[in-house]
Amino acid sequence: MAANMGALAESFGVLAGLKYRKPIKNELEIILRIDPSFLQGSADRALGRWYAKVPRFLGGDDTLAEQHLGRSLTYNAYSTASHFFLAELFLDRNRTGAARTELQAVLDAPFDPEWAPEDQEFKEKAKQLLERLRAQGRQREP
Repeated sequence: MAANMGALAESFGVLAGLKYRKPIKNELEIILRIDPSFLQGSADRALGRWYAKVPRFLGGDDTLAEQHLGRSLTYNAYSTASHFFLAELFLDRNRTGAARTELQAVLDAPFDPEWAPEDQEFKEKAKQLLERLRAQGRQREP
């Protein structure tokens, strides 16, 4: 249910998505209480994304976002989704070096048969984002 509400929230934009913020968080916290390892730590990954995307004045928190995303990696150290979401968080916070490290982890991760379509998508996004960062770096050099 949390995944479906999250998809709706992201697809309809920030204002429409804000009405789902509390139910999404509640559902994810229930999953963490029952079984934090469910789907390779997906509740921590989703809650990390929740904290990263929700505005600070409505409960968003960069520190908690990073903690939950990092915790999700304890269940699957090669999670392309978790590494990519960490990269986005770091880029939003101007931590470009850490973002590059996470994007490279996405590219280096082996394909997981259970997550192959998602892995492929995140690998392609990571490749494009790394190329964009490299191009920006070259533009800044004297």
